[in-house]
Amino acid sequence: MSDLSDLLRPEAVVFDLPVGNKKALLQAMAGLVAPQIGLDTRHVADRLSERERLGSTGFGHGVAIPHGRVDGSTQIVGAFARLAHPIEYQAVDDLPVDLAFLLLSPVDAGAAHLKALARVSRTLRDPRFLAKLRGAGSRDALYALFATDEARDAA
Repeated sequence: MSDLSDLLRPEAVVFDLPVGNKKALLQAMAGLVAPQIGLDTRHVADRLSERERLGSTGFGHGVAIPHGRVDGSTQIVGAFARLAHPIEYQAVDDLPVDLAFLLLSPVDAGAAHLKALARVSRTLRDPRFLAKLRGAGSRDALYALFATDEARDAA
């Protein structure tokens, strides 16, 4: 598994986010990353909603990976939320989502966006890693799981 600390800052990790639906989740996550890239939260949330209309980013197994390219961004950034309660997300397996990793890239990111998305999806495909995320007791513990391979092995 790869270390995702280059995409994810500690302040962009939320423990037990209390949202009731997909729209609220996307807005909350946009609020986590928009300040990092100097953009308006509404602008980011609108881009995420547009992407979601193309097809659900519900990855399966309770995981969503909302993602997109947003004009005005100069770097690839991420955010992660473990939800307080699972929400309906129209995921590929029709299961509700309780873990979400947001990935935003500049419009011209091209292959870099796809590589980052592949890294995130590989990481979130591992059932043992998902169990560790669901069992983590704090925001710091969640971040540590993403930040180092050693933390994953020890958790």
